[in-house]
Amino acid sequence: MSNPLQQTIEALAKEKGIEPDVVISAIEEAVATASRKYYKTGENLKTRFNLETGQVDLFALKQVVQEVTNAATEISIDEARQMYRELYGDEVADGIELGDEMEFPKPTEVLGRIAAQTAKQVIFQKVREAERENIFTEYNQQIGDVKNATVKRFENGDIIVEIGRIEAVIPRKEQSRAESYNPGDRVRAVIKGVNRSAKGPQIVLSRTDPALLIKLFEQEVPEIYDGTVVIRGAVREAGDRAKVAVFSRERDVDPVGACVGMKGTRVQSIIRELRGEKIDIVEFSEDPVAFVTQALSPAKTQRVQIVDDREHVMEVVVEDKQLSLAIGKKGQNVRLAAKLTGWRIDIKSEEEKRREVEAQFEGLEAAPADAEGEEGGGEDTEAGAAPLPYELDGVGEKTVRKLVDAGFDSIEAVAGATAEQLSEVPGIGEKTAARILAAARGESPAQTSGEPSAEAPAEPSTDAPQE
Repeated sequence: MSNPLQQTIEALAKEKGIEPDVVISAIEEAVATASRKYYKTGENLKTRFNLETGQVDLFALKQVVQEVTNAATEISIDEARQMYRELYGDEVADGIELGDEMEFPKPTEVLGRIAAQTAKQVIFQKVREAERENIFTEYNQQIGDVKNATVKRFENGDIIVEIGRIEAVIPRKEQSRAESYNPGDRVRAVIKGVNRSAKGPQIVLSRTDPALLIKLFEQEVPEIYDGTVVIRGAVREAGDRAKVAVFSRERDVDPVGACVGMKGTRVQSIIRELRGEKIDIVEFSEDPVAFVTQALSPAKTQRVQIVDDREHVMEVVVEDKQLSLAIGKKGQNVRLAAKLTGWRIDIKSEEEKRREVEAQFEGLEAAPADAEGEEGGGEDTEAGAAPLPYELDGVGEKTVRKLVDAGFDSIEAVAGATAEQLSEVPGIGEKTAARILAAARGESPAQTSGEPSAEAPAEPSTDAPQE
């Protein structure tokens, strides 16, 4: 570009970060708009930037027709051929056909100051729109990348930062509660999104998104950057704790050790960047039981059992002293582990699990067969079964039949047995055995349970004569 206008266009395009063609297109449209306001003839005006002269040429377009109905936009084929024959000769004139468009030059020097002001406004508007679109396209492709920004000001709890010459915002919900900033402070944040607005594209940054944690690991750990170690998941509660699941593609590389670094140097630099946020690095496993066990770190698990594979429910049993550590502060540890693994985790202590198992066994024993079918007037005797040789008060027919099948074919045989012998019969527990003995001997269950008498030994008489 040699003329002054072309040099100005090139400088403007470089300053705004747009292509020169965008500026030229804006100038052409601006001159066309100003010309329509000036001439007001209804003509179809067209502009073209002349690269040789650096001027904008203005033309009135007319379509070649057989019969003219609108003289402002149409010209007859005979008139067009006659005009071209005088200028270019018969060969060019005879080449004109119906439907062709002819350009008629019009002067632009007469547009005046008002038209020039209109053109200026159009140029500024088009350049601004192109600049905004360029910014949106550029940063929309960088979503998930970490950017260095400088805190500029605060608006209603949001932090307005500057990325180069572009302003961005860190909304209140994307800020870590453990952090505070002052104008001029430098901050690293991840681009979460780019929104279109009337004032131009709005770049939204985040300090709480797990993508920030992943990008920081990629920058600090060479094995993650080159793909040897892969991050399979990351969850955060910004300012408090985070969990990262890593996996190594090479057997000789320890994924957790690579992320921690020598004496913890790698992970410590990330913790400093996140203002002291605790980070648990766990090894990923395709086995859900092993993965959940790792995800609950630093707590040690005793047993892990899948309760519902379809609904992804898992039960974890830990030592009593490990229960609070496994659950974490306000359930934080187990909540993050559940998010990381995708499983719903139910944590129980060994004591709690033992009581649960005992309650289940007691429930089975507390549902004696004699209670079954009482609403129907007793148990139904199986068809063809032999009549029972005896009956016991409070004991159902099914239970008596079990005793008979076990060899206790008379009340005397039952009464002469012990509770331990009766409880060996399948389907009869210790409490049921005590009740059977009580019914056979005509005694209370406490007297036949094998326990010592509940009566206290006789106290010495207080009426004994004193010496």
